Amino acid sequence: MKSALTFEAVAKCSTTKARTALLTLPHGPVNLPVFMPVGTQGTLKGMTPKQVEDQNCQIMLNNTYHLGLKPGQELLDKVGGTHKFQNWNRNILTDSGGFQMVSLLKLAEITEQGVQFASPHDGSLMMLTPEHSMSLQNSIGSDIMMQLDDVISSLTTGPRVEEAMWRSIRWLDRCIEAHQRPHDQNLFAIIQGGLDPELRRKCVDEMVKRDTPGYAIGGLSGGEEKDQFWRIVSLCTDLLPKNKPIYCMGVGYAEDLVVCVALGVHMFDCVFPTRTARFGNALTMKGTLSLKSGRFAEDYQPIEEGCSCLACTKYTRSYIHLLTTKDTVGCHLISLHNVAFQLRLMGEIRAAIEKDEFPQWIQQFFAGYFKEKAKYPPWAVNALRSVGVDLLA
Repeated sequence: MKSALTFEAVAKCSTTKARTALLTLPHGPVNLPVFMPVGTQGTLKGMTPKQVEDQNCQIMLNNTYHLGLKPGQELLDKVGGTHKFQNWNRNILTDSGGFQMVSLLKLAEITEQGVQFASPHDGSLMMLTPEHSMSLQNSIGSDIMMQLDDVISSLTTGPRVEEAMWRSIRWLDRCIEAHQRPHDQNLFAIIQGGLDPELRRKCVDEMVKRDTPGYAIGGLSGGEEKDQFWRIVSLCTDLLPKNKPIYCMGVGYAEDLVVCVALGVHMFDCVFPTRTARFGNALTMKGTLSLKSGRFAEDYQPIEEGCSCLACTKYTRSYIHLLTTKDTVGCHLISLHNVAFQLRLMGEIRAAIEKDEFPQWIQQFFAGYFKEKAKYPPWAVNALRSVGVDLLA
C-alpha cells in the first residue's frame, strides 16, 4: 500500500522492547515514542493551537465524527482542511469515528454497512460507513487517518468479539478502496479481537497482509483488568512489523505510558491531561496534585519544580488553587501544565532509551511517582518483569 511517511529506527533498549524512531509525516517530523494530545474539534480544551505548538507538540488528534457534525464536510472542503481551519501547521491524526460506537452506544446502531448515529446535538441521523469515514478524513486532511473499525467494549465477551474483529478486517478493505489521498495521508489499520489472544493473532495476520503504513492496537483502555491489557499489548507488539509505527489507542496515564513503551509501543493518545485538569488535578513526576485542596492555599511553589510551562514559570500553586475553585483560568493553566508534563515525560523516556539507560530510568520514575514499592501497581510489576525489569528487586 502507498505510504506518505518514513519510519527510521534510532535506538533500541538492550533490555526491554522499547525503541526510539523518527517518523516523518507530511507536516514534519515526529520523535517516537510520542504522546498525542486530543483536540476533539480542532483544539485542546482550554488551549489555543499556538499554545500547543509552543510546547513543541509535533502531532495532535482531531475527531472525525465531531468535525463531521460541526463544522461539517462542506465547510472543511471550502477552507481546505483542519490544518488551515485551526491554524495548525504540524501533524494531525484523526480517529475514524468508530470509538463513538462505544461512547455513544445508546445513540448508535451497527450493521455491515456501517454505524448509524443519532446526533447528540439535535437527534438527526448520520450514517458513518467506511467510505464516509474516509471521505470525511480526506476532507479534514489529517496526516494519519484511522480505518473505521467495529469497536466494542473491552468487557464484551462471546461471539460478538469475533464478529467485530472480522468486520473490522472487511471494513479496512473498504477504507483502502475509498481512500482518495494515499500520496499525502496515511491510513492505519486497527487490531481488534478483544481480550482473546487467538483472535488478536488472526487479526494481526490479516491486517499485516494489507501492508498499511502503520498499525494501532484498538479495543483496550475500556475498563478491562490491567493484567489482561498489558498481555494483549505485548502480544501485538511481538507480532506486528518492526519497521512501522505501533499506536496504542486511548492510553494516557503516566505509568501506562512508561510500561507500554517498554512493551514496544510508539504512539499514544488520551483526553486525560486536559480532562483531569478541569477537576483541578495537576500531573507531576511525584504523582497527581489536587489543586482544589485547601492545603495549597498558601503554597507559593510552582506546580512542579523544573517545568518550563507558562503555569509553572509565572504562577504559584496558591494562585492556581484560588482560580481552580472559581474560574476557568485555573483549568486553563493546569491544562497547559498537564500537556507539558506528558510531552516532557515522553522526552525523558526517549533520552533514556537513546542512552540505553531505560531500565534504570523506569526504576527512578516508579520510585518518585509511587513513593513506596508497596504502592506499585501489581500489573505494572508483572508487565515490566516480562521484559526484564524487576521493579521490586
